This record gives sequence, C-alpha cells and structure tokens, in this order.
Amino acid sequence: MATPLSTPHPQRVKNHLEELHDYGQSVWYDNISRDLIKQGGLQKLIDESGVRGVTSNPTIFAKATAESKMYDDEIREGIDKGLDAEQIFENLAVADIGAAADIFRPLYDQSKGIDGYVSIEVSPTLAHNTETTETVARRLWTEINRPNVMIKVPATPEGLPAITTLIGEGINVNVTLIFGLERYKQVIDAYLAGLDRLIAAGRPLDKVASVASFFVSRVDTLVDKELDAKIKATSGAEAEHLKSLLGKAAIANAKLAYELFLQIFHGKRFETYRAHQAQVQRPLWASTSTKNPNYRDVIYVEQLVGMETVDTMPPATIVAFGEHGEVCETVTQNVKQAHDAFQQLAEVGIHMDRVGQQLEDEGVTSFGNSFKELLQTIDGKRQVVAAAS
Repeated sequence: MATPLSTPHPQRVKNHLEELHDYGQSVWYDNISRDLIKQGGLQKLIDESGVRGVTSNPTIFAKATAESKMYDDEIREGIDKGLDAEQIFENLAVADIGAAADIFRPLYDQSKGIDGYVSIEVSPTLAHNTETTETVARRLWTEINRPNVMIKVPATPEGLPAITTLIGEGINVNVTLIFGLERYKQVIDAYLAGLDRLIAAGRPLDKVASVASFFVSRVDTLVDKELDAKIKATSGAEAEHLKSLLGKAAIANAKLAYELFLQIFHGKRFETYRAHQAQVQRPLWASTSTKNPNYRDVIYVEQLVGMETVDTMPPATIVAFGEHGEVCETVTQNVKQAHDAFQQLAEVGIHMDRVGQQLEDEGVTSFGNSFKELLQTIDGKRQVVAAAS
C-alpha cells in the first residue's frame, strides 16, 4: 500500500479523509478549475485532506469556465486563431489537466505510479465510435504529455476495444460509466487484453495504470424509483418487504463488483501479469454523493471502504466526510447480504443486468448532453470575450 505524500503535522490529527488511506482507499477529487489550480486550492487538498488524484467531466468544466475569468485570455487567443468552441475547450482542458498533473506529480512519483492521476474525458459524443475514441485519446495523451494522466473512456461495447488498444499502447485509462457486473467483467477482460499486447510487444507493464469507475448512487436512484412504484401498487406485508429493499441495490452492486475484483486480480488469472509487475485495475467508486435526502450524506463512501480502491468525491462530499465520516473496512462486509439483495430484487421483477444497461444508456445520453451544454457555455463565453475586445 502506498504511503501518504507527507506525514500530517504532529499537532494536527488526521481527518477522516486521510484515514481512508490507512484502509487502502485513495480519495480523488471530482472537480477541477483554473482558480483551484492557480490559487493553491488543489495543493491544499493534497496537503490537508489527503486527496490523491482528480477526475473531471464536461459539467465540471462548464461550471469552471462560466464562473472564472481566468480562461478569458485563452478564449480570446482561440477566437483570434479562428477556433470553434470544441477546439477552444480542448485547449483549455489540456492546459488545466497538465497543470493539475504537475501538482500531483510528486505524489505520483512517491507512490510509484499508484496515485497522483488526473483524468480527462474523451468527448462523450464518441461513446459509440471506437476508432475516433482511440484517435482522440491518443491526441490528448500526446498533447498533455504527462505520465500521471488518465484518459476517460466509457465502458460501452464500442469503448471496450478502445480500452484494449490504448492500454496496449501504454496509455493510462479511466474506464467510466460502469453500472453492471456483466459489463464490469468485460472491462476487466479489455484491460487484461491490453496487458497481453504489452507483453507480446516486450514492453514494460508497470508504467501503465487503469481504474474501473463503477457508478454508485445512480443505481439506487433508479431502483428505488421502481420500488416506490411497486410499493404504491400494493399494501401490507408485500409493501413492507418492498420497502426493506430501498437503498440496498447500489451498495450491493458495488460490493459484488469488489468481490469479482478480488477473484480476478488476487486469483490465478492475474499471476502472469503480476510477475510482469502489472498494476491491478482498481475499482473506482464514482457518483458517491447521496441523491436521496433520506439517506446519510456519506453512506456511499462509508459502505465501500477497502484495499486497492479509489473513491472520487465532489466538493460537498469531501467536506461532509472530512467532518463526520466513519472509517473502517466495509466493502468486504455483508457480501452474502449483497447476493441476497440481488436475488430479492429479481424476485420482485427488478433485474440488475437490465438496470445496468438502462443506466449505461442514460449515462451516455446525459454525458453527451452535458458536453453539448459545455460547448454552448464556451460559445457564450466566446461572444462575451469577443465583445469586450
């Protein structure tokens, strides 16, 4: 297990976020902005909260560019060069991701390439286009030119071969939009197939890294909605049974994914790769902010603590867990109950494979729409900057 970059000051007690690392979990920050980078906020998160990486997405970038004037000069340069909104965005994102990666580079070096990564997303509009995903991923990897960057690729059927290709070329990949166990198995297969290509080419395996981003809270959002509809349509003991399943699906789904992770990456299948110093593809828990106000605000963090995992948290969850999160190993606990929850959900007509596919489809659409909104934000900013010139 990697050790923290710096030992907390002797007069300062570790906060709960830092304690997660004692249990083998790395906290990444699901947010980025130029203000955060330039004004020392990112370094402060590393030093005081134990943050060990960053993830980004179009919604985060849209908010950053809309709220900050730090991008105006580069937007103006893009206008002068005749660039469109997407080209301007890519230039802004490449600059921010590169600067953030530089801040995390000491942690990357100290952890021997386990942590210190900053993730950037290939356009979600390419989720069903393998070749263009590969082309854009290579371009971003080359332009940013940092070893501690991860390229985000969705776990769609078209994304899977791109994952194999990119890993086989030594490009770090953050596999996103994983909702179901069957798809997760395919993601693992894609990663290992990429490692096979590196072995066949006689290239080292220890320099390439990947995480498998399993989305958590959205599972409960969908399953609970379906349960609520069934509860309203019945009464008595059946209604009470349905109520007992509320809030169970997401954590059960993630715990069964972790069970699969242990079976593969700590089983015979991975032995050859381990002999070549390959890294395991760590599960990354994404979407761990609580959407339902009836649930504890840090429940999805507290229930998924374990070795060789990552949890990427938005700002509000970072603050909440730092203040009152409870830390102990939980992801390996109550796994039988997780299997039971899947069985009970199936018995009432909620099949998790179907849930996973629906969430994947909705996620691709949602991320695509967010990217289009981002470009509209950039375009609006272009007009404002141009008018002020």
